[in-house]
Amino acid sequence: MANKKREKPKHLGRGLASLLGPITSGPSQPNQSQSTSAMVANFPPDKELQSSLKEISVDVIFPNPYQPRTVWDQQELEDLAESIKSNGVIQPIIVRPSGPGFELIAGERRFRAAKLASLKTIPALVRTATDEQMLELTLVENIHRANLNPIERANAYHNYVTTFSLTQAEAAERLGENRSVIANFLRLLDLPDEIKRMLIEGQLAMGHARAILALPTDELRQKLANRALAGRLSVREVERLVRKYLDGAKQFKKPPSPKAAHILDLEGELSRQLGTKVAIETRKNGQRGKIIIEFYSLDEFDRITEHLGLSCAGPA
Repeated sequence: MANKKREKPKHLGRGLASLLGPITSGPSQPNQSQSTSAMVANFPPDKELQSSLKEISVDVIFPNPYQPRTVWDQQELEDLAESIKSNGVIQPIIVRPSGPGFELIAGERRFRAAKLASLKTIPALVRTATDEQMLELTLVENIHRANLNPIERANAYHNYVTTFSLTQAEAAERLGENRSVIANFLRLLDLPDEIKRMLIEGQLAMGHARAILALPTDELRQKLANRALAGRLSVREVERLVRKYLDGAKQFKKPPSPKAAHILDLEGELSRQLGTKVAIETRKNGQRGKIIIEFYSLDEFDRITEHLGLSCAGPA
């Protein structure tokens, strides 16, 4: 019997494909993004979209307010600008109407390069899109191209989750990611600012950061990050140093002091009289402490308080 193919979960790439629409044909440029065309390759042409392809003045196009990228490689932009001077803009950008002009939905890298190339107009598909669609599409376009540094990507996930009040699992399903991937990136936001800067500048990799996060304090994290940077340590070397520290910390952790025999006897006697578990914790050489009486239902709480000669309502 032939194995039944497991249906792949639907996620963002296909859900927003109708927003992107068909891409104009022509020779592809290796240094222009192919992610948008890849997303829509399986969708039929859209007459409405074809009619929405326009040449728009670059002066009336404004950046995408949800763009997670904050670092742009100037040399890459200049190389793309030279390509555009020679071949034009092969793949149109995507915009939505906004006030007197337009807001970018996708293609900011091409837009920036076109301005560098001194183009007055740029081919653009004009679409209507909600804020949610803009944010989701911007995330997908960047994440699937792996152009974000780890902190930009972490901030993008955080913005997405908080803006739309999603759990990590819900965000993962909508973005076509594993939940653990999103969780690992979000944890990077707990790092000290100096380590975040190292990640942004590419001085440390995601693997270094994940290992460093296992340390209990920011001071230890910063020291190890500095050591990793100065010594050009690999991810495996950093992981080994973290394990060595954590194993040593466990070895030297002071075990709790055993309770004195008379304290154990008192606990047993109180437990028998009250019919529930009782613990006595002492400090300051036995001169201070507390008695913990456990209960497992409101009826049992009432029974214990009656035994103690008290009359009070159970906890809310």
